[in-house]
Amino acid sequence: MSLRINDTAPDFKADTTEGPINFHDWIGDGYAVLFSHPKDFTPVCTTELGYMAGLKADFAKRNAKMIGISVDPVENHHKWKADIETLSGNKVDYPMIGDPTLAVAKLYDMLPATAGDSSEGRTPADNATVRSVFVIGPDKKVKLTLTYPMSTGRNFDEILRALDSIQLTAKYQVATPVQWKQGDDVIVTAAVSDEDAIKRFGSFERVLPYLRKTKQPTAG
Repeated sequence: MSLRINDTAPDFKADTTEGPINFHDWIGDGYAVLFSHPKDFTPVCTTELGYMAGLKADFAKRNAKMIGISVDPVENHHKWKADIETLSGNKVDYPMIGDPTLAVAKLYDMLPATAGDSSEGRTPADNATVRSVFVIGPDKKVKLTLTYPMSTGRNFDEILRALDSIQLTAKYQVATPVQWKQGDDVIVTAAVSDEDAIKRFGSFERVLPYLRKTKQPTAG
């Protein structure tokens, strides 16, 4: 099954470093960032997990939880956490899913059905496609997906930026332009008439016949 934007994120039960979870229940009424790794004790992933640990408070401010997954057993994750903290100085206090049967990786279309049912004997290269990030909303729908090669460390600041956009555009009928960041002007969507745009946002600038910009709306 190929996962697309607005598909329901598959639910599952799994063991994690924080105990067993039911994924949808664990997400609750907020957002979740599920990020995957091909194997424990791999260098690029070690840097990523440590950096993410340092961003936990930033995600929490956005009502978003983070959860990692690697196709290795939970007991290996606990050992790996020591290396991650040594490297980054950040304690890994978010859950890491153990997926030794590859069930979750297959469920999220990161490995083919023919990959077998055990992480034993598999190399990082065998699991190279388990390098995806999924942002999932309170409605349990997939809001964003990104997949990186093993040799390229992911930019998790970009995930925060994208999450800001996802949450803003879910609340107001706006879109965000290229390179947008908090406080920048936004785009009024085509679903909003000029008259309604004035009522909603106070004013707007027509840049092109099909592109209207306005100040970022704020709660009030």
